[in-house]
Amino acid sequence: MTKRGHFFAASLIALATASPAMAQAPAGEPREGDIIVTAQKRQQTLQEIPQSISVVGGEQLDRQQAKGFVDYAALVPGLSLQQANPGETRIVLRGINTGGASPTAAVYIDDTPYGPSTGQSNGATLAGDIDTFDIERVEVLRGPQGTLYGANSLGGLVKFVTTEPKLGTVEGKVQAGAEITRGGGEGWNANGVINLPLGDMLAVRVSGYYRKVGGFIDTVGIARKDANDYESYGGRASLLFAPTDAFSVRLTAIAQNIRSNSRASFDADPMTLEPLATDPNTGASTAGRMTRSEFYPEQNNVDYRLYNGTIGWDFGPATLTSVTSYGTLDQNEVYDASYQLPGIADAIYGGPGVPPLGTTFPAFAGQKKFTQELRLQSTDSDRFEWLIGGYYTREKGQLFQRYLPFELGSGAAIDPELTLPAGPGGANVTFPNFLSADLSSRYREYAGFGSVTWYVSDRFDITAGGRYSHNSQRTHQVLDGSLLFFSGSTVIPDIVMGDSSENVFTWSVAPRLELSDNAALYARVAKGYRPGGPNVVPPGAGAGFPTQYAADTLVSYEAGIRAETPDNSFAIDASVYYLDWRDIQVLVVYDTAIGPVGADGNGDSATSKGAEVTATLRPVRGLSVVLAGAYNDAKLDEDLPEGNGGFEGDRLPYAPKWTVNLSADYEWALGGSATAFVGGSVRMLSDQVTDFDDNYQTTFGRRLTIDSYAVADLRAGIQFDRYTLSVYARNLTDSRGLTSAAGFGTRPGTAVLASPIRPRTLGFTLGATF
Repeated sequence: MTKRGHFFAASLIALATASPAMAQAPAGEPREGDIIVTAQKRQQTLQEIPQSISVVGGEQLDRQQAKGFVDYAALVPGLSLQQANPGETRIVLRGINTGGASPTAAVYIDDTPYGPSTGQSNGATLAGDIDTFDIERVEVLRGPQGTLYGANSLGGLVKFVTTEPKLGTVEGKVQAGAEITRGGGEGWNANGVINLPLGDMLAVRVSGYYRKVGGFIDTVGIARKDANDYESYGGRASLLFAPTDAFSVRLTAIAQNIRSNSRASFDADPMTLEPLATDPNTGASTAGRMTRSEFYPEQNNVDYRLYNGTIGWDFGPATLTSVTSYGTLDQNEVYDASYQLPGIADAIYGGPGVPPLGTTFPAFAGQKKFTQELRLQSTDSDRFEWLIGGYYTREKGQLFQRYLPFELGSGAAIDPELTLPAGPGGANVTFPNFLSADLSSRYREYAGFGSVTWYVSDRFDITAGGRYSHNSQRTHQVLDGSLLFFSGSTVIPDIVMGDSSENVFTWSVAPRLELSDNAALYARVAKGYRPGGPNVVPPGAGAGFPTQYAADTLVSYEAGIRAETPDNSFAIDASVYYLDWRDIQVLVVYDTAIGPVGADGNGDSATSKGAEVTATLRPVRGLSVVLAGAYNDAKLDEDLPEGNGGFEGDRLPYAPKWTVNLSADYEWALGGSATAFVGGSVRMLSDQVTDFDDNYQTTFGRRLTIDSYAVADLRAGIQFDRYTLSVYARNLTDSRGLTSAAGFGTRPGTAVLASPIRPRTLGFTLGATF
């Protein structure tokens, strides 16, 4: 063993066997400085959780100016994102991702699941990107969470814990700031929160926020500078009624709106992913700027709404909790599809005196979701704890999409109505649209679950649980428009219905051994699943088009250590894992009478294995250094279905092998009530392969790959009594790292779309508390 190995082993032994210099609290009772989480649906210290979990507190989010997924993904080992537009985000945990429309990670707001459960409402790319102002913490649970959290948590879970109203306390905070992005536009933000008691038993907490974020990508075709700007605004209101310590009712309402213009992606060379050097429409130089060809003004509007009621009643031997929620998620998007469907509008609507035409793609994705969870759990015990519960959800989804013609030069819409001999015996039929697709869906799930923890001794416990779920789905799709006639369809409109149902049992077993009051080893074996569902069959699909696809399942094996020195000067949280993913859901492209159509299908299996570590060093008062790193090797075990572009041994999409984040923060007193802080961080990611794309691979002989990159941030601030001023520099070296690359065959020539991180951004925030 090397000297370095000897030192590391000795450090772990010291953590495990160190006797504290001061008296310790009894096992299970929180001590000062302990992090409290609700990962297992009861309040526990982080040390008690027998699985891999990262917690990012509200103060840390605020200090690092982390407002959305992209901002705080760097703080969580094993978490990566695919994001091409604000409000459109795919969460990837431990590499569990094959593309497609169904999510592999669940999103919760407090005890409420949020967002679509299936691909029928584009659940994979519409993960709720919740603004983190006045968020108490974000808990990220890695590995399948099927026992307590159900469907879609086979990769893990992101849980936003909002700040509760406080009884008997008046407090508030206001903030405002501004920023400038290199080569882009200005942005500014303002937010505020107030907590008010309404007597001894009532309190209300209300917050609001607004952010204007400047763009940095220009459009050509329509000449617009910094066209990808966006706004995000909304608020939360929460009312707490607690007449006794044993009974409480909390009502919460959340609203958030995202209003973005052009997409945050540029046309890139398909091999180098550098911006195109010339305007593909005029041949003029782009002068090295990131540009996007666009003839119709694009936009993307996303609205989040969530209403929740939680009742808690502690009646002595057990506590009864009821969680009822209703949420909606609406996306209205307009996309310029002229390069995706070249010449089609001219061929159908063109003629003498008609200017060159393009095609736009307006689309709506909506979801309405009702959930009810009821659970009964024992009081905290040092011998045996249990929890049982039931869950029900009913979700209605809607997708409505159209292709519409417009004039390339002016952007003016063209009347899409056509009269064609499509009726019986060649009778004329008037079609109001070129092509429209209307898909409505319904998803229902019933589940019963339970969990027990047996404290075998003062230092050893075992937690086990199971969940039985039944879900049923129905879909109804209507395809209509003149394109069906031109494609040779004899049934117009084309109406297709589908249904599916399935029963799934998931489980988990997790032993935990306390080596001391400050160190614990754990292991966990757990199963998660993602619902299957029906496919809608388009005209001329052929016999091989799947009418439905099956659920995929994942079994995780992990082991870890969580330890700290008695004086909190050093802490480590490390884990290793092996994930066995079966019947993986993938997007398969089939040739049909109306062109290539993607459908959900099943492949064979994939494996993800790796390790994660977070080490925290506090050598002196006020200084904290954190190293968070992850290694992930996620690959296909077998070839995917023909035409998908994935083969045995291929890495899974958007799963970098290495991610490392090193951050340091130092805070010190200036005298009186004044303090100051400075900090910085560096994040590094290795290469990432993008989605499986058979056309790209056939053309270039390899997968489309995003190069590795590094990002450096700096921050500093000063606090005088109730006032705080902070300044920050993000992406200090102006790295052009990419979060996604796709779209081969839908852009000018052979270009693809590349989505970059924000260029160097400088800003400040001024805040006050009361």
